[in-house]
Amino acid sequence: MSSKSKPRESELNFEGAMDRLEKIVEQMESGKLPLEDLIVRYEEGMNLVKICQERLANAERKIEIIARNSAGKTVVKEFEPAPEPETSVHVADESPSTNDEIRLF
Repeated sequence: MSSKSKPRESELNFEGAMDRLEKIVEQMESGKLPLEDLIVRYEEGMNLVKICQERLANAERKIEIIARNSAGKTVVKEFEPAPEPETSVHVADESPSTNDEIRLF
């Protein structure tokens, strides 16, 4: 059975892999699967995540931005991904503070 799923997974496009992954998540969240089936689904899901990551990495490498230079000529530039912003959440202490820091929010 797993030998049949390997070629099928390698042929999946990103959308197909995501659809299958969503179905697996729904099945796992249903609470109706026995432990053995959960483990099999988890393993399949991890393989699908890997496929999705590979497809996204390949797509990112293929993306090119078309821009115009100062002379108005069309130029092709390689895609440079923007750095991901750091998302740190700071929870303010609601109790009165003894330090002298100024809080805006």
